[in-house]
Amino acid sequence: MSLGYAEKLSYREDLGTVGMPEIFDPPELVQKKIEELAVMVQKSKHLVVFTGAGISTSSGIPDFRGPKGVWTLQRAGKGVPNASLPFHRAVPSLTHMALVELERAGLLKFVISQNVDSLHLRSGFPREKLSELHGNSFKEICPCCKTEYLRDFELETIGLKDTPRRCSDKNCGARLKDTVLDWEDALPPEEMNSAKEHCRSADLVLCLGTSLQITPACNMPLMSIKNGGRVAIVNLQATPKDKKASLVIHGLVDKVIAGVMSTLNLRIPPYIRTDLVQITLRHSLRKKCVRWTLRVTSTHGLRAPLPFIQSIEVSFPERPDMKPVVLKEQPFSLQRETSMYRSFFMLLKLNFSDGCSCLSSSIGWPVDFQKQKDSFVRDRTLVIRELQCAAEHESCAGQQEILERESLPRAETAIHAIVTDIVSYNTGDDKVALPGDNGMYCGRSNPAKRNMECTGCYPAAPKKLKYFFLKDEKLNC
Repeated sequence: MSLGYAEKLSYREDLGTVGMPEIFDPPELVQKKIEELAVMVQKSKHLVVFTGAGISTSSGIPDFRGPKGVWTLQRAGKGVPNASLPFHRAVPSLTHMALVELERAGLLKFVISQNVDSLHLRSGFPREKLSELHGNSFKEICPCCKTEYLRDFELETIGLKDTPRRCSDKNCGARLKDTVLDWEDALPPEEMNSAKEHCRSADLVLCLGTSLQITPACNMPLMSIKNGGRVAIVNLQATPKDKKASLVIHGLVDKVIAGVMSTLNLRIPPYIRTDLVQITLRHSLRKKCVRWTLRVTSTHGLRAPLPFIQSIEVSFPERPDMKPVVLKEQPFSLQRETSMYRSFFMLLKLNFSDGCSCLSSSIGWPVDFQKQKDSFVRDRTLVIRELQCAAEHESCAGQQEILERESLPRAETAIHAIVTDIVSYNTGDDKVALPGDNGMYCGRSNPAKRNMECTGCYPAAPKKLKYFFLKDEKLNC
């Protein structure tokens, strides 16, 4: 896994207390506290959740101050810890998806996160109900019009620096900046103000997987106490705020939250990831022949990577005279010259990289240089929702649908949505979904190890912000 965030941070001597021992409450005590926490959540009128690195460790992302945390190992001279998957393929944990359901059920009003891994947004949690205090390694922002762009690749910089891309608004075009804070950077006022407002209004602030050491963020949960609210903490290590909390549970966050959801009779929705790919065919006439170029690129532009695709096999099933080819380097590009009078069918097999729960997906592309196809734009939200719903019912990834097509006299461009990952969570099992063991093996020999029962699809939560699946992945704030 790329831990570029930790490596890019400027040097700091004082990292707080690191390497503290982990504490595990006895199983009987944990169960009693889970039931108590479930009652607190059910009775709360304004629940706010405050999250730290501990909710992402089961996603394969190391924490910072645990026995094998980033800062703990660095202080011991051992460098950045290894992880099993690329950062961009990490999947939301059971806890991330439980928070999505708690919000849909009307119990959770707001989430405040110190994490930069983008897993809250990737889980589908509404942007307008999320404050990312320390930024997001996958999100860049236009400093002029404040439009946010959520990427499927980790940004090159941290520290609010310029990135290589510009705002796609034709009336703006300003150079974009990353959103991740370095040590000396102040918390973003918009994120901080909304976080403080909700903490003051909260009757319960639930702190999950955080050591509560980084100021000023760690003091926000205590604002609820001043207004008669309560604080509950779930963490494997002691925190400086334990004495002021009404409830402290020393246990695995996923296991505690799974118990709370089970007690409340709430189902944890599956995580279904959909990636976008853009296919472009450009051609020029040369007497009776046509020279054409096929490109498969990111919707973010030609220079943006497609990290979920390892290679592309291009074949022509009905034309034995046209040789197939395997594209292995990005940007994926193929140039050919054929007769302009003969149509053909082109099949693109996209071979996925590690972290996808299926091996590949295929896209058919009929080509006829004598006819121009119709252009269209489909409702992305509706199409992707239906695509994900089908993937959940089939318990298998790999489905794809075309979202839009633009046909010009010498070019044709299409954008496809592909389900590349699906993870189901079983609250009755101590095991939780891990990036390397997703419980879904489409086209693989590994049997699913978790409960795959599908009880229906969830409608998308009302969104004030359009932040997923837009061209250039814009988050309009």
